[in-house]
Amino acid sequence: MESLELLYLRRNKLRVLPEFPSCRQLKELYLAENQIEKLGAEHLQHLQAILVLDLRSNKLRSVPEEMALLQSLERLDLSNNDISSLPCSLGNLHLKFLALEGNPLRTIRREIIAKGTQEVLKYLRSKIKDDRTNQNDSVPETAMTLPSEARVNIHAIVTLKLLDYSDKQATLIPDDIFDATKNTVVTSINFSKNQLCEIPQRIAELKEMVLDVNLSFNKLSLVSHELCLLQKLAFLDLRNNFLSSLPEEMSSLTKLQTINLSFNRFKVFPAVLYHISTLETILISNNQVGSVDPLKMKLMENLSTLDLQNNDLLQIPPELGNCVQLRTLLLDGNPFRVPRAAILMKGTAAVLEYLRDRIPA
Repeated sequence: MESLELLYLRRNKLRVLPEFPSCRQLKELYLAENQIEKLGAEHLQHLQAILVLDLRSNKLRSVPEEMALLQSLERLDLSNNDISSLPCSLGNLHLKFLALEGNPLRTIRREIIAKGTQEVLKYLRSKIKDDRTNQNDSVPETAMTLPSEARVNIHAIVTLKLLDYSDKQATLIPDDIFDATKNTVVTSINFSKNQLCEIPQRIAELKEMVLDVNLSFNKLSLVSHELCLLQKLAFLDLRNNFLSSLPEEMSSLTKLQTINLSFNRFKVFPAVLYHISTLETILISNNQVGSVDPLKMKLMENLSTLDLQNNDLLQIPPELGNCVQLRTLLLDGNPFRVPRAAILMKGTAAVLEYLRDRIPA
């Protein structure tokens, strides 16, 4: 298909990105909600005309340096993957839109991501210069590690302000991990990919500084009051747990901007979220939510992204069309009949307009 310009492969079970050796005219490629684990140079080398590349909600762990060769690329969606770092060379792309939410990123702070695409690209470009400067000043690493530091990444705490104890399959967070934060500033916590059944109580010790908490891929069935004490919390990732409700005390999180609740067990949209006026992004896909309250949703003036994909919504209330603050509304994978798929494909603005037109006079 040498003339192919647009290809939708969303919501399949692809594990590998196909190669398109003849599709030199391909401009838009949509691969969201698959199971793609790896991107390589061989997958990208023929996509020289690509403008839009949607890889949201896959299982990518890394982004190859070769991504920077796609000089025509304008929109890149990498949200909801397992990416821990980005190649600095991405900063040389002329992207208009870059989505990174829902990744356990360790090399770039959440407050930078929150400032938008251009700030992220600017930051990545600055790191390219730093790397060049430091190439000749590198200090050889020692193989010796003090016993007290064996489980603690002191470097991450000091340089990235990150408390990282992820991917350990641990049932609890050792005390020495928290002890290492004394007399230091920690803005990010990553305890993802463990076997935690409850949130560590000592997380409250960091309540005056932490902005970003990642507790995804654990076995949490409830949110404890300790988490609700984190007064500066802006980004909270709770996806892939066993949660079915959120406590009312979460309304005290008056700085919260983004919450990821995807792949849990919610049957009801958490009522407390309506009362957190600072929320900009709510990701609650792949649950069993049966309804939303459009009147309360309309009052959330800062809400710009609402992901309700793959839930149990039998109908979409027309009044949701009045939520004109929404820039991204994702509804695919629900059992409702209207709006039809053809309307959903036109994007958020078209969906909201369609809903408004159906509000009873």
